[in-house]
Amino acid sequence: MLTVEYLKKVIVPQNIKFNQPEEMVTREVLPEIGKLTDTPHVIIISGLRRSGKSTLIKQINEKFYSERFAYLNFDDEKLLNFKPEDFTAVYETFLELNEKVEIMFFDEIQNVTGWEAAIRRLHNEKIKIFITGSNASLLSRELGTRLTGRHLDIVLYPFSFKEYLVYRNISVKTLDLFTPQKTALIKKEFAVYFRNGGIPEYVRYGRDEIIKQLYEDILIKDIIVRYSIGDEKSFRELARLLISNTGKLFSYNRLKEALTLGSLNTVKSYISYMENSYLLFQVEKFDSSLRKQIINNKKIYCIDNAFLNLVTFETTENIGRKLENMVFVELKRRGYSVHYFREKWECDFIVSRNMRAEQAIQVCYELNVNNRERELNGLREAMLACNINDGIILTYGQEEYADARGIEIKILPVWKWLLQ
Repeated sequence: MLTVEYLKKVIVPQNIKFNQPEEMVTREVLPEIGKLTDTPHVIIISGLRRSGKSTLIKQINEKFYSERFAYLNFDDEKLLNFKPEDFTAVYETFLELNEKVEIMFFDEIQNVTGWEAAIRRLHNEKIKIFITGSNASLLSRELGTRLTGRHLDIVLYPFSFKEYLVYRNISVKTLDLFTPQKTALIKKEFAVYFRNGGIPEYVRYGRDEIIKQLYEDILIKDIIVRYSIGDEKSFRELARLLISNTGKLFSYNRLKEALTLGSLNTVKSYISYMENSYLLFQVEKFDSSLRKQIINNKKIYCIDNAFLNLVTFETTENIGRKLENMVFVELKRRGYSVHYFREKWECDFIVSRNMRAEQAIQVCYELNVNNRERELNGLREAMLACNINDGIILTYGQEEYADARGIEIKILPVWKWLLQ
């Protein structure tokens, strides 16, 4: 077991660094978390590795708690041998260092097997607890067992376009969108954000090695090692194939045959591991029948456009799908449920909240004579079939209105939609 003296050598430097002031982009999710600070629940903040979870809990502490906190990051090589029973010594160490401690932050807690029982004990002591982790299934499954009804979940995504502009020290007011100089600046910044995505460290340094290493860490640390995947080659091929086909339909059976994987269950498991690590998302077809939603082909999307740059070339088709991918991630960030629509025509997204379809969205890099009828018909058919009054086509730069056989459709640039 780890001793209090040993833990002090880990915790003290971590807390000093955690408490040091630094300039940070205030995350958009912070006000939502602020509403939860006076609840007795354990707050779970999950999301992609390196998406800014540690920075977010630092912001939470600075804004809501200040000096009553204690912090421990388990993504530290000095804690490789940490066991669940060591939480007792952690609690003692926290109290020795700060007898006023009422709030505890545990970073990347999924690195500790069996952590959930200790968290429940601390919760029973009326300690306010914040946890971060990079695995959705692990956190929800284990806390669901030990803390049913006692935890609330928050998902943190990479920077939104608004957050990216804040980082770039560019403020945007409503009237700015009518100013040619400011509009030109926003479009220029959007071109960079569109290509490079919003992973904070990559936004800051712009080095491709950061994304390559992050991708490797997700595959190896978060998936291959954690789930003991023996056929690493096939798993990597599947990941690359899915990312390179972002926005396209796929079936488990075709993937199994293409990669000569052993079974459909293997394919499903591999994809679920990537979903749990927030690398990829599966999207089902919109249908009133739950069974049909499950058995129909699905679409795949990626957490950030930066990963698409690793495996795709800059073709016209790929640029269009990158725009579609960006819209999808923003919809998830805004808390919507997302499906695709496909009957005679196809519509990219049916957006729902609380089991009610609210909007149909078509994404097209450029609306032209070759695709205009197809895009408008797909949107119109989806709106009528799903009883939706609100439909929009998002493009890279066009803004106008169009008539879809009696239904007025707004066409809007993605950059402007992202700022709404």
